[in-house]
Parts: sequence; structure tokens; C-alpha cells
Amino acid sequence: MNATDHVIGPVATTKKKSDATIKKTFPVTGMSCAACAASVESILATVPGVSGASVNFAGSFVSVEYEQDTTEEALQNALQSIGYSLIIGAEDPSEAQEQQQYRHYQEAKERTIWSAVLTLPVVVLGMFFMGWGPGKWISLALSIPVLFWFGRHFFINAFRQARHGRTNMDTLVALSTGIAFLFSLFNTLFPEFWHSRGVHPHVYYEAATVIITFISLGKLLEEKAKSNTSSSLKKLMGLQPKTLVAIIDEEEVEMPIASVKPGQIVVVRPGEKIPVDGEVLEGNSFVDESMITGEPVPVEKITGGKVFAGTVNQKGSFRFRAEKVGGETLLSQIIKMVQEAQGSKAPVQKLVDKIAGIFVPVVIGISLFTFATWMVLGGDDAFTHALLTSVAVLVIACPCALGLATPTAIMVGIGKGAENNILIKDAESLELAHRVNAVVLDKTGTITEGHPIVSDMIWLNESRVVPLKSLFLAIEMRSEHPLAEAVVKRLKEEQARPAKIAGFHSITGKGVQAEGPDGRTYFAGSRKLIAEQSISISAQLEQKAQVFQAQAKTVIFFSDEAEVLALAAITDRVKATSPAAIAALQNQGIEVHMLTGDNRQTAAVVAQQVGIQHFMAEVLPSGKAEYVKQLQARGKVVAMVGDGINDSHALAQADVSIAMGKGSDIALDTAKMALITSDLQSIPKALKLSKKTVLGIRQNLFWAFIYNIIGIPVAAGVLFPFNGFLLDPMIAGAAMAFSSVSVVLNSLRLKTVKI
Repeated sequence: MNATDHVIGPVATTKKKSDATIKKTFPVTGMSCAACAASVESILATVPGVSGASVNFAGSFVSVEYEQDTTEEALQNALQSIGYSLIIGAEDPSEAQEQQQYRHYQEAKERTIWSAVLTLPVVVLGMFFMGWGPGKWISLALSIPVLFWFGRHFFINAFRQARHGRTNMDTLVALSTGIAFLFSLFNTLFPEFWHSRGVHPHVYYEAATVIITFISLGKLLEEKAKSNTSSSLKKLMGLQPKTLVAIIDEEEVEMPIASVKPGQIVVVRPGEKIPVDGEVLEGNSFVDESMITGEPVPVEKITGGKVFAGTVNQKGSFRFRAEKVGGETLLSQIIKMVQEAQGSKAPVQKLVDKIAGIFVPVVIGISLFTFATWMVLGGDDAFTHALLTSVAVLVIACPCALGLATPTAIMVGIGKGAENNILIKDAESLELAHRVNAVVLDKTGTITEGHPIVSDMIWLNESRVVPLKSLFLAIEMRSEHPLAEAVVKRLKEEQARPAKIAGFHSITGKGVQAEGPDGRTYFAGSRKLIAEQSISISAQLEQKAQVFQAQAKTVIFFSDEAEVLALAAITDRVKATSPAAIAALQNQGIEVHMLTGDNRQTAAVVAQQVGIQHFMAEVLPSGKAEYVKQLQARGKVVAMVGDGINDSHALAQADVSIAMGKGSDIALDTAKMALITSDLQSIPKALKLSKKTVLGIRQNLFWAFIYNIIGIPVAAGVLFPFNGFLLDPMIAGAAMAFSSVSVVLNSLRLKTVKI
């Protein structure tokens, strides 16, 4: 197996503890739930020479520590024995895994569609043409491919689990459908066996095929979600360019990024992504570092400035010395942190799987006990009664309603969320959100609008505003500074037209200057530029500038050679709905925290405006995730809300992750919920929706089990000694069907709930 430097899907090899111990990471195929992950770990742990195995279910890979004498094929064979597999020997393991997942999804889709097509006529015949003789034979012919071809994996997986002394949902599906089919087959072939005993031979082909179809549909939905788990990490990896231009022997040479070494000189042109981390040697530009800081304003880079892989160069060009390459870059570290956060947070095992783990052996035991009891105490018709009652127990306990209980409520809840601009991509987060008691909000683009605007523009002399606006516009249109765009936009909105200017000059790190039509020199820039040029500022404008700066606004000074003529205050405005949304969360007893890469003064002002008491400024991506971890360590169930690449690590770490709809693709992919609008008021709605959905799931499980609690003892024949009543398997099948209808109707009731 080839080793690789990739963070996701690699087979990375490192020696550990001793020369005889190896630790490798392998992609795993075939996992569909947390129980699968546990099975993979436990089976690998039994392989001779393996000292440890840890599964990352989200990333579909497993880290195995084993002795050199243990072969990769031995690990693979062990997993294949229970229905999973390792990808070994592939040149690109992540690509091979992706292709295999896609094939698996397509196969599941085909199985589900064909099962549904063949099941429909079986249901019609079983429900409306029960007395029609040929109907049994038609149902038999249609049921065989549904069970033993399109549903064969249930029987295969149940057998593999049984070989290792395990039972799961597949066991109950295989057992109930298999018994129902065999019983129906016997009744179809030998109806006289029952006629001679005064019993009408019913068939249950529709029960068996419906179970297979419904459970297959649930598996298909799981498989589709599973195929998208690592898309966010792939997009993060895609931020790094494949090639770069390096200086070799005084010439520019394009080379693969994997070939660059620390110390080499790299050239970055306008609009290009920075390939590796390093330090600027010559040239200057502005670089969009929003993936790291989350802040919308590009950062100026001059000689000595640090640059990071994946960030985007703006209009200038420069050369820098590569310092960190490959897995050492900040981007690679972000990818690794996201991966580890996903892996460390083991998914909550689905309630149905937990119940099935207990329910399956209990039902089997009751069925066997029922058969044995009737054989001993049944008298002349002992075998007839024993067979009918034991089959009735299995049929009434079939998992159709149990399998529908969670997915139907989740599907209706997801639809209800979509109606309210809430996209829910993960059922687990919908189940968990009602327990959230701490919400962490990113500032830029989440609480605020996420782009700089001119909030105030103050002029010294109103009589000269029109010509001065034209000069100010002309100068800022030539400027490469990111904040200049906000000024240009504001002046254009005020119908200003650019004047003719000459001698334009950029003063690095301070501002710009140009000559106007009147021959005077005009400046636009920071307070530092004004001070260096010894330009005076009136008391009126000085007072305004101090007020703006106290409000954490960036102030641009516009002046001529003698005095400041105007001020432009630039800010990232708080969304109008943010204060109300935050107040709504706090009224529900939820702590609200704000994190930002911006400076403390700006953070404090925004926190005060929206009523947040807990906030932290100047936070890097790892710091945001660490903050979430600290809250979790205090027992908090944390929801993280963000919109940028820099939020992806914290989103992966949080118990519930919510992305703003206008955020980066990577934030949207990492998060399990997304708000179509940028309105934070959707967050309280999402939490309320979770509460209502979980209540619906619990009600569904009640309806799914109430028939079993009442029906199983009746099916076993407890009433027979009192009134001679035995539950016919056909009635048991009807009770099962009615429990399924109850579950579906209760789930649909969620549509009418207000959130």
C-alpha cells in the first residue's frame, strides 16, 4: 500500500512504540451506522498482532496499530467476514473509497426501486384479493426476487453477525421476513394441512415484501448521507493549488506543489491562491485571509509579512520564501483538526438500533418459548397451535413500524425545517438540537452582515460637497485598498461622478494621493497619513472621528494639502434581526457566546449592541474549536453557528453545527444544518423544531411498541386458557400494519406544528 501525505483518506505509516509495531490508516467500506464502527473496531482487535484499532465513522477510515508480522490482507479478511472491508494497495485510497461508496449507493438505489415496484402488486393482492386463488401464486413469484435478490443483503449480514454471536436490525428483518415467507410458502403449497385441522391457511407475502422495501428505503437514505460525509474536507484540500511557480537558477519554473521544499522562493501573481506558508521577500499586495480570520477585509502584505496556503492574493504580486509545506501548512492543520473533531465525536447510536439490540433476542426467545410451551401443553393440536402462535409472535413483532418510527418523523421534520428556511442534512443533529444549552456565534457574516459599508460620511464644508465628492470618488476608484470599494459604492449611490485626477500615488500602509484639476494635492487614508503630512483637522471632525473610533469603526480621512475635508466611517453593520434572535435564545435559558478574529474593541462594541455577555476576540480557527471543547467540558451541549472556512473546525467539533446560507461552501458542507436566509431568528426555530420532532419520535416508538406489548402475549396464546382465543397470524399481520399506519399519521401531524 502506498503512503501519501494527504490528510484525508491516506494510508499513512508511522513506526510507534517499537520497530516491530506499525500504525496505519485505512479507508473502510460498508459502514452505515455507529454500531458498524464498533463492530469494525472489535473485529480488528481480535486479529493476532493487533494492539489497537480506532474508527473515524465520519471519515470512514480506521487507524490500526499492529505488529509487522500481521499482514494487511489479514486485517481485510477479518472485516470481510462480517460484511465490511479495507481498501489496501490502491494508489489513491481516498479516490478508490469514493468510487466504491458511489457504486454502493447506486446498488442500494436500484435495490430499493425494484423492491418497491414488485412489492406494490403484492400489497394490492394481499389487501384486496385475499380470496383469489391465483393471487397467492402471483405474490409468491413476485416475493422471491424481493426477498432473496434485492433483499439478500439482510440475510447475508444477519448470518455474518450470527457467526460472531451478534444480532442487529438485519437479524430481525431477516428472521421476520424469512419466517413469514416460509410459512406463506408452506400454506401455498400444502393448504390441505390446515384445512384438515379446521384452519384457513393465510399467506403473508405482503408483510415480508413491505418490510424489505421500507427498510431498504431507510438504508438508501443513510447511504446517500454517508456518501457526502467528507465533501467538506475534499473542498478544503481543493483550496491548495496543484502547482506553483518557483525561482530556480534565477528563472521562474512551474512545478508540482508536492516538490517544493522549505527555503525555496515562490512567485504569486494577482488573483492566485498562495500555495504554501511563507514570508514575503519583495513586492506587496492585499491577501484575502477570510479562511483563517473570518474577517471580510483583505490584509496588506509587505516585506516580512507572513502568508498562508489557501489564502487568495488580490491585485498585487510578490515573492516569498516557503517555510511550511505539505502537511505542515496552516491549511493542512485546519483540515487535520476538522478531521479529528469529526472522528472524536462518535455519532449517537440510533435509538432504533439500541432497541433492536435488546428486542431481537427477546422476541426470538419468546417465539421459541411459545413453541416449546405449546408442544408440551397443547394436547392433541400441540404442533398446530405451537407453529401458529410462534409465527404470530414473529409477525406481530416485525420491525416495520419500528423501522418507520424515526425516519418518518425525521423526514417530516426536515420538510418542516425547509419550509422555514432551515436545511437539515443530518438526522442526528435534528435529534440532538433540543438539548442545546449553549450557542456559539461567529461575528462576521453571522451576527453582522459580513461586508464593510460606509455608515457615516461627514463633510467639513457643505457648500463644496459636490466637487469634493467627485475628487474623493476618483481617488478611491484608483486605490487598491479593500476599504476603498466601500467608499466608491457609497459615493456612487449619492450620484457622484469621478473628477479628472493626475499624479496618483499609493503610499504603502497609509493611503493614496493625487492631484486634482485645481492643481492641489489631495489625500485619502489613515490618521497616520494625515499626521505625517502635517494636515490640520477641525475640532468638529476630530470629535466625530473619536466617536467613530470608539464605536470600533474604521475612519478614512479625505483632505487637501492644508486640512481634512471629510471623514468616511466604515463598519460591518449588525444585522437588524440579530438582537431579537439572541434575546429569544437567552429567554429559552440558552447561553450565547460570540467568537471573532477581529480586535477586542470591535468585538466588545458588537457584543454590547446585540446583548451578548460572553465573547472572545482575535481568535484563530483552532481557538474557536478549543472554546467549543471547553464549553463541552463544562457539560454544555453546544451549537456552533458560522459561515466561513475558519469556522469549519469549530463546526465539526460542536454537538450541533449550523451554517449561514450565504457562507462558504466548506462551512455549509461541514455543518449539519444550514440556514437558507442570513436571519439568526431561524436558530430558535431550529431548536424548537428539534424538540417537536424528538417528541414525535418518542410518540412513534410508543405506537410501534404498544401493539407488541399487548399483541405478543396474545399471539403467544395467554388468552387461550381463559376463552379459547388464539391470535391468527393474519390478524397479527393486520395489527402490525395498523401500527405502521399509526406511526406515519403521527409523523405527518408534525406538519401542522408551529415553530
